Amino acid sequence: MSRLTAENLTLAYDRRVVARDLDVAIPDGSFTVIIGPNACGKSTLLNAFARLLTPTAGQVLLDGRMISGYRSKEVARKLGLLPQSSTAPGGITVGDLVARGRYPHQKLLRQWSAEDEDIVRESMARTGVLDLAHRAVDELSGGQRQRVWLALVLAQQTDILLLDEPTTFLDIAHQFEVLDLCADLNEREGHTLVAVLHDINQACRYATHLIALRPGGVVAAAGRPAEIVDADLIADVFGIQARVIDDPETGTPMIVPVARTRASAPSLA
Repeated sequence: MSRLTAENLTLAYDRRVVARDLDVAIPDGSFTVIIGPNACGKSTLLNAFARLLTPTAGQVLLDGRMISGYRSKEVARKLGLLPQSSTAPGGITVGDLVARGRYPHQKLLRQWSAEDEDIVRESMARTGVLDLAHRAVDELSGGQRQRVWLALVLAQQTDILLLDEPTTFLDIAHQFEVLDLCADLNEREGHTLVAVLHDINQACRYATHLIALRPGGVVAAAGRPAEIVDADLIADVFGIQARVIDDPETGTPMIVPVARTRASAPSLA
């Protein structure tokens, strides 16, 4: 079953076609990761899922309906998006920005409540930014800002989360913290996650479902990492020679690129 699907999509910016005749189904309850080389259409596909990009042809379906037929607030109550880059209003505090994640749940007869306050605080605590609540967002480091935006998405409390390079700007420790949080959201709370990642080994370690795109938005393979990732796929998608071995910690596929041959050092004799 899949609440979120793309059927026969053609995606383009102006006249530049990024993907053509693309069919993708996101398994419900999965942690789906999209991988592929630069400019293959990973973020473009995510933008189509989020209704930020209108397909030139084909359709995106959410719960069996064309996503274009929903009102904006309806979409925002069903899926949340962490974009690749976001700009906060000048001078806004962390707490006020994260609170905007509750906007889709506000109605004429239901304004800000104690429950909203609790959800915002919990979202900031889970992403490690609660102690920054009164700081201005534009004073923060890139990694701190990324975690603030993730807190905003969590505050939406949607069943489906779309994450475009969620580990951008983060050091290695915070990368794994964010990915561990994503895994918890998927495994313990049942959220469906769709993320774009550049690190193939992180994708293989955390994804329950992997989508590998070739240039042109062509799906090279889709399925569980252990079932689809091998040396032939890496060569086909990324154009590099690599060994695929078992990760010693998790047993998931780990890609080890073939080392280049070093030139011999000149003799000093």
